[in-house]
Amino acid sequence: MSFFKVNENCNGCLACVQNCPAGALNYFDQEAGRKIMHNMSLCARCGHCWRICPQDAVEFKVLLTGRFDLVKTLDLVHCKVCGEPIYTTGLGETVSNDTQKIIEPLCPDHKGFEPVKVWKKLASKRTSQ
Repeated sequence: MSFFKVNENCNGCLACVQNCPAGALNYFDQEAGRKIMHNMSLCARCGHCWRICPQDAVEFKVLLTGRFDLVKTLDLVHCKVCGEPIYTTGLGETVSNDTQKIIEPLCPDHKGFEPVKVWKKLASKRTSQ
């Protein structure tokens, strides 16, 4: 998902590319087409591309929305008593492997705070290493 949007007003003048202070814009001509590229990791979100564009083609507000994009979906383990989500399957496997114990899928209300104590103990071990 690109945060840099260019609308149909773009005529390929390259004012944005030539005036980007961060070097986040580039282009290349290939056969019959010009490709304009944006590198989000270089972009300073300064808005200069938007201000300099004579065609009002850069939709800078998209860069400022600060929305969240989905980057990962993990499976959840639910409390076997109440069904409340308590941790991810990956976290459960890590804790079980590190402690050599099978973690019972129970929320704090149904088991007390024992799993939390185990996770805190493991976290303190990893930070001290």
